Amino acid sequence: MSLLKCGDAVGIIACSNGLSLESKVYLNNLKKILNGLGLKVVFSEKLFKEKDIFNGTNIEKAQVLMRFFKDKDIKVIFDVSGGDLANGILEYLNFEDIKNNPKPFFGYSDLSVVLNSLYSKSNVCSYLYQIRNLIGNDSENQIKNFKNTFIEKKDNSLLTFNYRWIQGEEMEGIVIGGNIRCFLKLVGTEYMPDFNNKILFLESLSGNVAKMSTYINQYKQIGAFDNIKGIILGNFTEMEDNNYSPNIAELIKGTINNANIPIIKTEEIGHKGNSKCIIIGEKVRFKNKRN
Repeated sequence: MSLLKCGDAVGIIACSNGLSLESKVYLNNLKKILNGLGLKVVFSEKLFKEKDIFNGTNIEKAQVLMRFFKDKDIKVIFDVSGGDLANGILEYLNFEDIKNNPKPFFGYSDLSVVLNSLYSKSNVCSYLYQIRNLIGNDSENQIKNFKNTFIEKKDNSLLTFNYRWIQGEEMEGIVIGGNIRCFLKLVGTEYMPDFNNKILFLESLSGNVAKMSTYINQYKQIGAFDNIKGIILGNFTEMEDNNYSPNIAELIKGTINNANIPIIKTEEIGHKGNSKCIIIGEKVRFKNKRN
């Protein structure tokens, strides 16, 4: 899946919380790595905190994103932020212009609101992945997988992840979802994708059993599980690092109480530095390969 070639420009943006000035160090390191891959880096002027946690107004941040989408020289947009603020830009985006100027958008965590809105409003696929993984604790593998998958098209190593079956035999459908808490911000808005016949992906950085139970019950109460084709559970970092019981798979099985919904669990997509990528808006298929 070659998205990029040598000489292409990529945009670096922050649609959620503003970055601290100390982040300039890792952004410079990220630029060096991307330059080393043959890419030209274009930084947004709205990356760093200007007041409290804000790196500009919602309108200003939306304008930057729209400019990046309409800039023919920029081939891919990478969001390096996270936190709580990304949904503030949605009402100021021109989704028709985005539909007419589609390009890959990468982000994770709070950017789940943007990823899913791009799919629901513009039918644009987006990539749940944090480009900062290239400078994280698994940088060597991340750089190699990123290069092989998105530049040299040698393989799909960044898009291929290990998983185990929790229940069911196979699932097929278009992936929606993301961070279990942040995705819920779209409930009741025009930006929430239709859950019917979709595969729901969920992951989380923080949150104990009580919080996860609250979120899962809200999904149930809005009818998210009524007509889906399956569930992919990613990494639930706090839950798994602390061996909370019941675990996330047990919690979601007990809450939805429907053996007909296929569920798989992966440890390889989420907030950890070795995380792989999953595409929001892409059709996928999984089949249980039994001996």
